[in-house]
Amino acid sequence: MGLFTRDFSKAGPGVPKDEPRKKGIARFFEILTREYRDLMKVNILFFLCVLPSIALFFLGLFGILDFALMLSIIISYPVGGAMAASMFCITRMLRDDPGFVWDDFKRKFLENLRQAGITGVLCATFLYTQVFMFWLPVMADWEIASPTWMLIGLVMFILFSMITPYIFLHYAYIKLGTFAIVKNSVLIALSSPGRSIMGAISGLLPWVALALFFPVSLVFFPLIPFVVFILSWLLTLMWIWPVFDKRFSIEETLTNNNEEESL
Repeated sequence: MGLFTRDFSKAGPGVPKDEPRKKGIARFFEILTREYRDLMKVNILFFLCVLPSIALFFLGLFGILDFALMLSIIISYPVGGAMAASMFCITRMLRDDPGFVWDDFKRKFLENLRQAGITGVLCATFLYTQVFMFWLPVMADWEIASPTWMLIGLVMFILFSMITPYIFLHYAYIKLGTFAIVKNSVLIALSSPGRSIMGAISGLLPWVALALFFPVSLVFFPLIPFVVFILSWLLTLMWIWPVFDKRFSIEETLTNNNEEESL
């Protein structure tokens, strides 16, 4: 059997009707084991969308190609659409809603490519700047930044990680202008600080582990195109999806729409 094919001749790990959802760590591993094929597909599709930008960034970071850093920002335009599509596909799994990753990702990517494009560029710029500011002192053998500046940088990164997932969830589900989406996302993140902070910290864990154990963690870098992105997003969405869903009644609305269509 192929890596991404399913055998429909026998019963699969579906969700029994009316079975109450698990919570916490049990729910995380339930989604991870039940949907691992589809999660890998999402990771691969997202990685393919961002690979040109990431490759150029590192070519510029190591001084291999002139103007590569600037080009990496310019061609990060698809990142926004890919993020919105990824958020939709993973939350569909959290909603226990059947679907087809290839079709869902393509549809949401194209729907949000234009509106989310600039947001994706800004997010890529912020992340690349953080990596560059960390890497430059190491390469130049400068003194490590003062604890105050390190703390400020950490707070900014946590705030970024708290707010950004809500922005792309808006793109995936809610039709609003970008300014209204950003405003809503800030308000939701600050009104639910516990879940938003835990979502941010949980999502950073896979990347922090790769950084802390570098260069030993290099052996795990081949996993990035397959699992690391979706592992990070799933950890984040486990915390923040209930907040977003409660705010906009996403699951209830979609369930009612499906029931009306079936009549």
